[in-house]
Amino acid sequence: MSRETSGRSERRLSRNERELWTSVTRAVAPLRAGPPAQPDELSEPPAPPHAPPAPAAAPNPREKPVPPLAGLDRRLRQRLVRGRADVDGRIDLHGRTQAEAHGALVHFLRTRRARGARVVLVITGKGTRGVDADRGVLRRQVPLWLQSPQLRETVLGFEPAGPAHGGEGAFYVRLRRTRL
Repeated sequence: MSRETSGRSERRLSRNERELWTSVTRAVAPLRAGPPAQPDELSEPPAPPHAPPAPAAAPNPREKPVPPLAGLDRRLRQRLVRGRADVDGRIDLHGRTQAEAHGALVHFLRTRRARGARVVLVITGKGTRGVDADRGVLRRQVPLWLQSPQLRETVLGFEPAGPAHGGEGAFYVRLRRTRL
């Protein structure tokens, strides 16, 4: 079937979607040995047969290594769960598409970090149970987004929230300090 007759139109991935896809494919172990499959938008066109192969890119010494994630310390988590410490902001991602939620999350985390926030609450919802196994998409995606290289400079760590803040349907996110 051609694109016109299949009823679907092709769209290009946004920069954020390409970065997310790259981070996800790096984190997944292949089932079979061999090179990982790349979507057409990300792969480069093949070199002409008469051209010599391109040299491997040398790592850029100016690029900063991606900082590791650390969870919340036990005392901070206890204070948050018991209501003795406040969150510095919250975002509710209910009712948004993945693309909308991802963009809103990135913007929210970066602006809160710039304002000096230390811990924020990200509400994803729990998804509908029992009806469809694919429900709760944001609940599954947000941890992947928080671990992505795109947000690693902003996010220090995260954990599921306590029952008073949404339990399984929310995350406490600890933000890195801004460096002057």
